[in-house]
Amino acid sequence: MVERQLESRILKLAEHFPAIAILGPRQAGKTTLAKMLYPKISKPANYLDLENPSDVARLQNPLSYFSTNKKNCIIIDEIQRQPELFPVLRSVIDEYRVPSRFIILGSANPQLLKLSNETLAGRIVYTELTPFNFIEIKSLADMQTHWLRGGFPEPFLIEDDEIREEWFNSFIMTYIERDLPNLGLKTSSPTMYRFLSMLAHSHGQLLNKSNLGKSLEMSVPMISRYIDFLENAFLVCQLKPFFVNLKKRLVKSPKVYLRDSGILHHLLKIGDYNTLLGHPVIGHSWEGYVIEQIRSVLGNRYEYFYYRTQDRTECDLVITEKFSPIACVEIKFTDSPKKTKSLTIAIQDIGTEKNYIIVPGTIEPYFIEKNLQVCGLAAFLEKWEEEEDKA
Repeated sequence: MVERQLESRILKLAEHFPAIAILGPRQAGKTTLAKMLYPKISKPANYLDLENPSDVARLQNPLSYFSTNKKNCIIIDEIQRQPELFPVLRSVIDEYRVPSRFIILGSANPQLLKLSNETLAGRIVYTELTPFNFIEIKSLADMQTHWLRGGFPEPFLIEDDEIREEWFNSFIMTYIERDLPNLGLKTSSPTMYRFLSMLAHSHGQLLNKSNLGKSLEMSVPMISRYIDFLENAFLVCQLKPFFVNLKKRLVKSPKVYLRDSGILHHLLKIGDYNTLLGHPVIGHSWEGYVIEQIRSVLGNRYEYFYYRTQDRTECDLVITEKFSPIACVEIKFTDSPKKTKSLTIAIQDIGTEKNYIIVPGTIEPYFIEKNLQVCGLAAFLEKWEEEEDKA
């Protein structure tokens, strides 16, 4: 079993909140994590899977079931399948408000968020479980393997390349044919697969909805709708631009990334590391991988942006806390990075004291200048965690 970083946070939240939501894509490990929490929650736990008919039958009279088990922690998986439970949850929580009454799991359903926000406001806290990040699996594989395969537990642990490809095929088609329609996106499977493939080829680049629309013979509003659905399904990330109060012309379009590098490489037909090394997407793939690892490890305490002006001054990632920029990160796929004029100006514009150039490998971190450090991704993540622990 791989120990998940989110576990300790959930256990801490469970001491204070009546309901905790664990959201994330299918197959990221939400159910496994919930079951790992069983012996660690300070009360007995009941697990209900709303895709299991026998568990659904137990909730034919939910008020009675929840009242009978009010001293237990009730874990409800795939709760979006029964949205009518949300008003009931509010009622029973208000009747007997104690910490860790419910842990609810959801596979990225906007309806889940909407209903819970309307009925459970002040009673629920949200967490997101991503696929494995590198810190969680560094004892099992090197970073090259993790970058190539991605973080979804099953394909990451599969050694047979052919079987792994079959897993990705099945996963993507299940999302296209079942999950996205359940979210309300009605489209043909070939169109959505083609759309995903085009996003893979646009990975790490500025989002150009007009070009996508022309290629797919769709309107720009329809392209926006597709991307929003994929983002709500935790498959795609739109990295928004960071704005500072400057008299400069800033780029306003978001960058688009496929969040899991394994899915990206599958769609681009990259099956091994040597192929990745020779592929034109390698720089953007590395950039997206680094950004997703940082987001996964640092969590939603921070917000993440990129910075670019019309004259090409840019920084790949700006990390902010409470609307204040705290770090600039430049991501380079090279062993010998150099400080550029573009990055120097970006750091001056944004005004951050912590600045990094993240490169592949496990090099010993070193400073190019006083406020600009070169380091590997693992060193960056571990150093950030250490500093947070001290704080």
